[in-house]
Amino acid sequence: MLAEDRGVPVVHLNDLIREEGLYTERDEERDSLVADLDAVAEHLGEWTGVVDSHLAHYLDADRVAVLRCRPDVLERRLVERGEGEASARENRESEALDVILGEAVERFGEDQVYEIDTTDRDPEAVATELGRVLDGDREPSAGEVDFVEYL
Repeated sequence: MLAEDRGVPVVHLNDLIREEGLYTERDEERDSLVADLDAVAEHLGEWTGVVDSHLAHYLDADRVAVLRCRPDVLERRLVERGEGEASARENRESEALDVILGEAVERFGEDQVYEIDTTDRDPEAVATELGRVLDGDREPSAGEVDFVEYL
């Protein structure tokens, strides 16, 4: 939606990693690929646009939007789209503990990180918020979403 509405190039990093072989091994237990982030960065080069992935905060960026979702809803969504139970549970726990948010803030600082709670928003509303981040019309918001009670 962001690409369509704004003409901004969007890279779905997980697809790129799989399609271009930008990984070092397969994690059999999680049934996932272990990304080679140096190879990803090299492949992207001086690319400009939006990178979509739970790994995007490991790349250089002007700002980082962390999409959040209530952990129980996240787990259900992941299972519904075919994610394994163990992986969905691990993602639920990571979301409750703010793992991605914490890593993004540690790398970029609070002034470059924007949280968007997607739990009760439709994709159009999320795309609108992401557009506001891109346009600089939204204040950084790291730490506003709290799901610790789901632990």
